[in-house]
Amino acid sequence: MADQVRVRFAPSPTGYLHIGGARTALFNWLFARHEGGKLILRIEDTDADRTIEDSIEQILDGMTWLGMDWDEGPKVGGEYGPYYQSQRRHLYHKAAERLIQSGRGYWCYCTPDELKQSREEAMRRGVAPMYDGKCRRLSEEDQDRLKAEGRKPALRLLTPDTGSTLFDDVIRGNIEFDNAHVGDFVVMKSDGYPTYNFACVVDDASMQISHVIRADEHISNTPKQIMIYESLGISPPKFAHVPMILAPDRSKLSKRHGAMSVQEFRELGYLPEALLNYLAFLGWTPSGESEVLSQDQMIAQFELKQVSKNASIYDIQKLSWMNGHYMRSIDINRLVSVTVPFMQRHGLIGSTATEQDMKYLKAILESMRDRVKTLAEIPEAIEYFYRDFDTYDEKGVKKQFTKPGVAELLNEAATRLEFAPPDLDATKAEEIYRALIAERGISSGQLIHPTRLALTGRTIGPGLFDVIALLGRELSVKRLRQAAASVCNL
Repeated sequence: MADQVRVRFAPSPTGYLHIGGARTALFNWLFARHEGGKLILRIEDTDADRTIEDSIEQILDGMTWLGMDWDEGPKVGGEYGPYYQSQRRHLYHKAAERLIQSGRGYWCYCTPDELKQSREEAMRRGVAPMYDGKCRRLSEEDQDRLKAEGRKPALRLLTPDTGSTLFDDVIRGNIEFDNAHVGDFVVMKSDGYPTYNFACVVDDASMQISHVIRADEHISNTPKQIMIYESLGISPPKFAHVPMILAPDRSKLSKRHGAMSVQEFRELGYLPEALLNYLAFLGWTPSGESEVLSQDQMIAQFELKQVSKNASIYDIQKLSWMNGHYMRSIDINRLVSVTVPFMQRHGLIGSTATEQDMKYLKAILESMRDRVKTLAEIPEAIEYFYRDFDTYDEKGVKKQFTKPGVAELLNEAATRLEFAPPDLDATKAEEIYRALIAERGISSGQLIHPTRLALTGRTIGPGLFDVIALLGRELSVKRLRQAAASVCNL
């Protein structure tokens, strides 16, 4: 085992980077950075039938977007490559030869039908289906005869029939498995490809992985992997199995519970730092009370011993709250930049954003960034700054437009604004409104609330005088006149 901390994230390109995989990658990344070690990214792509064409790029893009860099792997390189399992078959065959030569591995010529019959017989007898060791002691003559029949053998590991396999999980403590329930398992399939457990061990050993941090669904794989390590004469790494992520109803997390992949969260308008922060708290409880931590703070505080053994509950409301915090706190120029694609998708900004587009959007976002929780909410929330409308909030109409004298007030406000300077700002707009309110002897709400509805079609939004300044004098006057006419027609 390496003296330096070396951890790996080894996704299979059979899907995109989902939140469970991203959380596992994050814990590996945080541990490596905290310990001054290295994160190795390895693509486990030996299952060609299940590989999705653009999955690898999506995984790499997802990690890059989240800000998790890797020290060795695709696009980076390193001295322990290749970093795609499909390019490492020679290493698996070399390790398989070592097992055969040491007597710890043997060729199994059983056909799929024979293995099926054996499993069915075991189930009829009420025992766990497990390979019966039929090919353990085949003579050379038997092997030659079976080869002549055209059978292609698989390589099995010779495992102990008695005793137990024990390992000390960094998170869960001592875990023990009865060897009698393991049986001789396949390490190289008859098509010449390694099984998951065998490839995993060969890769982790050759890449000098010191700690294997992975989902707890892999606990059952660990005794088999330890047996492979021992059979190859290699010390196993330390294991740490992180808890599952469950749905709010504590069922297995699935598509029906909402977004699952990092790409989907990105398209829904979540910021990478918010998603990263949220994922860190799915199973990890750092010291201190703050739930909002920067990358540097997470790296400084991360300890595997603080990772829970218990399942974490997926909570989209918590993620949205956290995203809202980051929306309010990130640099305004960056907020503008990441908002533009959502505005373009909504047709509010052209395919090429101009300097004026960016300047106007920045002014709008400065006035209302604390009122949205995701980037995807922004276009709908600010649409009235870009497009005219002919309908008003129904409840707002009943509450604000049906009061006596409202049309007259809106028309008077329009007249006052008409005589304002062309470069009307929020301060001047407020002065005009305060003067009108004082002259009429009315409450602020009697004028401000119907004005907001007239200018935006809504009852809530940014400060009214900011809205007037952003819409500009001419458009504000136009909408006030239109609303007054609508009131008269009610």
